Amino acid sequence: MSASRFRRAALALPGAVEGVHQRTADFRVGKRIFATLGYSDDGWGMVKLTPEQQSMLVEAEPEIFRPVPGGWGRQGYTNLLLAKADATTLKSALAMAWKNVAPKTSVKSGRKTSR
Repeated sequence: MSASRFRRAALALPGAVEGVHQRTADFRVGKRIFATLGYSDDGWGMVKLTPEQQSMLVEAEPEIFRPVPGGWGRQGYTNLLLAKADATTLKSALAMAWKNVAPKTSVKSGRKTSR
């Protein structure tokens, strides 16, 4: 998986826009970040999961997923190793992260938000 494919998959989600957060590309719906690219370095992405979702993915695919170090990781923030992720795994993780932060009306309807 390349950074450009991560970016395209994140931006394909309803209402997703790209921004910058602490010098890394971030992906938001509304004003809430659901993923970043290049954290902790160029070979990684990050998805904002629940702790339960994180546990499930890290257990199922430990060569792809790992908790972000420290307190952020305990909250569900999860690194994704781009070189090991396939398109299906990436899209699934991004969709979970998007759903975790998207406005409830967007999740129910699947409509694009313009915030």
